[in-house]
Amino acid sequence: MKDDALNWFEIFVSDLGKAKDFYGTILGSELTQVQSETTDCNMAIFNFNQELGVGGCLTQACDQCKPGAGGTMVYLNVEGELDNVLSRIPSAGGVVVRERMAIPPHGFIGIFSDPDGNVVGLHSMA
Repeated sequence: MKDDALNWFEIFVSDLGKAKDFYGTILGSELTQVQSETTDCNMAIFNFNQELGVGGCLTQACDQCKPGAGGTMVYLNVEGELDNVLSRIPSAGGVVVRERMAIPPHGFIGIFSDPDGNVVGLHSMA
């Protein structure tokens, strides 16, 4: 078993196009939409370097996986852009749940709710 405890995450959404636009807008990054070859799920993958770290996607999933608050909390790396990302959330259709908060010595976090009600964290060392 590798030392990395996490290698992938999925944020379940009800409308993939709307969620892809929301996350693309707040993060200032294009997501790549794909159809799963093994399931009926449609996905939009966040940009990531497979050699260096964790990847993840938005998933408009089958019946067993529903979006909403109270599930898994994931933190998206927005290094150096935390305030900019937080500022774009309301106009993109989300709600800032927690503004920038220091978590010394590990940097800063912010937390938001996306249009499906998923609660997602943001992390930056700066």
